[in-house]
Amino acid sequence: MSGGDKTTAIGPQAYAAWRATALGALTETLEQRLMLDLLGDLAGARVLDIGCGDGALVRAFAALGATAVGVDPEPAMLSAARKLAEEAHVPATFLQGRAESLPFPDASFDVATAMTVLCFIPDAKAAVRAMARVVRPGGRLVLGELGRWSFWAAKRRLRGWLGAPTWKAARFRDAAELRKLAEAAGLKVTATRGAIFYPPVERLARAMAPIDSWLGRRTTIGAAFIALAATRKHI
Repeated sequence: MSGGDKTTAIGPQAYAAWRATALGALTETLEQRLMLDLLGDLAGARVLDIGCGDGALVRAFAALGATAVGVDPEPAMLSAARKLAEEAHVPATFLQGRAESLPFPDASFDVATAMTVLCFIPDAKAAVRAMARVVRPGGRLVLGELGRWSFWAAKRRLRGWLGAPTWKAARFRDAAELRKLAEAAGLKVTATRGAIFYPPVERLARAMAPIDSWLGRRTTIGAAFIALAATRKHI
């Protein structure tokens, strides 16, 4: 889920290690803040987080009054998510499943999210169609993805070329590519915003963080994280 700069297979320990750094904590806070801003009021909504990892977004949804569900293909992630939700005393449900074949009936949720998921899925078009399917007509889907043109993407590409398994298979996208995926799934795009305009350097991150959301409302060029909000059209 997080855009953390990890060079091995992503697991619960990698998430925890990333958040334990000042750069990781700041970066994830800005990413999640953007996702939540695009989602709006979640009180009473049925919300699904696809590729939920250790459940950070799901916990945030539950704390805001949503009926929150997370789905992830990895048992270790789901185990960590359940434990963290229990420790935080927030009600949440976690189920095993893949983005391309979500284990829910059509129109099961008011809102669905997927944060840094599509970049690791070979058939992103099929995944977005599946995400759109489980959202009710008029409901919202918010996608958060790793931007294609940024200092972070350049560093990750280099690590992929050098053999890092996480980044070797990853595909980064720009806002136009995300829009095409959403529209191909029958969704109406309502907003596109950027975040994380600083390079992966803690000192620069602290200096630029105060203007990050201001930049993100005006452009996605240079953003390491891009979020797109869309609604499912009424039939």
